[in-house]
Amino acid sequence: MSGVPLRVLSWNVHGLKDDRAALVGLVRELAPDVFILQEAPRRFGWRPRSAALAGECGLVVGAGGLPALGNLMMVSLRVAVGVNWCLRYPLTPGRHLRGAFFAHGRVRGASFTVSGSHLATDPAERPSQAAHWKDELSRLEGPVVVAADLNEGPGGGAWRTVGDGLVTTKDDEPTFPASAPSRRIDGLFVSPDVDIERYEIIGTDRARAASDHLPVLADLRLPSG
Repeated sequence: MSGVPLRVLSWNVHGLKDDRAALVGLVRELAPDVFILQEAPRRFGWRPRSAALAGECGLVVGAGGLPALGNLMMVSLRVAVGVNWCLRYPLTPGRHLRGAFFAHGRVRGASFTVSGSHLATDPAERPSQAAHWKDELSRLEGPVVVAADLNEGPGGGAWRTVGDGLVTTKDDEPTFPASAPSRRIDGLFVSPDVDIERYEIIGTDRARAASDHLPVLADLRLPSG
């Protein structure tokens, strides 16, 4: 099959408040090339905490963290990370400051860009955040992988804004809360030049123990460089 394989995992890890051994064990089992985290370490000691988690998972930190307000990317040694940057959304007084990371990567000669974010729980804030993120996403060229906890489902305006012009699956399998999933609020999207070979919500007992969200796993094919 043509193209370069890339396995991507996206997961809101709930500030590492749950079963860390379950989380690490599952990530190692799934063996992603790119791991996009929401609610990763973002406060005091975030660098060593992020590095320690990456090491436990057999990965290295690639982008994000505190500058992206808890949105973090880890990668396997297959992936070379180049230029990366972060975006912060306008702050609504009394609410949480949120943002996104962007990172250029290469794997086996194929180039791509990854972006991850976590949109607001407040439905009044989400449209503006989605629009700011989408404005930056629209500037990207070449293959793109986008993942987020959008805090709303595929029918929501923010989800549609982010997903406009991108590809995902029509499967509405819920991702939250992990203990008894009833809502699909975690999504992964790709540009049309990226093939999705597999798109799965991981609903195992270990996934439920590791966080309050279920992870999203995708096996992709990037166009050859």
